[in-house]
Amino acid sequence: MGRNGRWIGLLMGLVALAGPAAAQAPKKIVFLAGPKQHGAPGRHEYEKDLRELAWSLEHASNLKSVQTVVLVGKMPRDLAQIADADEIVIDGNGDWLKTETGILFPQMADTDGLTYDAETTAWLKSLDALIKQKHIGLTIFHYSMWVDNRAGRTALLDWFGGLWIPYASHNPVDTWAVRPLPVRHPILSGVAPWTYREEMYSRYFLTDNPGRTELLEAKPDDPKNGLVFDPVSWAYARPDGGRSFVWGGSDFHDNMHTVGDYRKFLLNGIAWTAGLEVPRGGVSAPPPPEL
Repeated sequence: MGRNGRWIGLLMGLVALAGPAAAQAPKKIVFLAGPKQHGAPGRHEYEKDLRELAWSLEHASNLKSVQTVVLVGKMPRDLAQIADADEIVIDGNGDWLKTETGILFPQMADTDGLTYDAETTAWLKSLDALIKQKHIGLTIFHYSMWVDNRAGRTALLDWFGGLWIPYASHNPVDTWAVRPLPVRHPILSGVAPWTYREEMYSRYFLTDNPGRTELLEAKPDDPKNGLVFDPVSWAYARPDGGRSFVWGGSDFHDNMHTVGDYRKFLLNGIAWTAGLEVPRGGVSAPPPPEL
């Protein structure tokens, strides 16, 4: 073997050693669950829902290199806890009731409705900078989007490309028919329509935004709650290069165990938002145990 051949052999050996390690670097997904302070048992079970989704991702048969962490409380003020996250999945309380702990922002009653105190404002600026600098994926469910404060709404609109606005939007409990919209997106891989009982956040305010792809639409059974199918979930390719995913359901915990397409849809959405390739046919995982 000549000198050039030896160099080529050495380089190929280094690539063989470095390639798999680089390819298998795990995506770290932080699940942020608010404390249960809202709803009857079996509803708004943020921690149970997120622990089971984390378990499902860890046990998926066709998805590798996933690391999950579950935090319970609210978004950490110490951003070092999330600085290495590839995605943060947010499910908790909004800013509605003074007696609750908001997952992202102070409760509306503790603010002037327009701004936050200086400490919160500085923290929010740092959080926003971290998310954009590191392109951290953001996923948000249900009641987490109840934000009345204008500064909080501005942040949500920037991160997610759409808003649910209290008292103008809609969230009835009903039997909902849910179906994929006629778009091509990895999150919809292997997802079929389903019908189930849910408190569905809907009637979002969705201004024109080329980065947003609406994924699912849903219609309530009772005509008093709506007569047409309405968007209830979307994916957002953010201008900073990160990804975001919004879902209006996830109230009744038992749906996590009984509705396979609902669970697959959430797993697909979380995987895509973390920057993982969604497998053809969607993420395949066994039903989670009750955690």
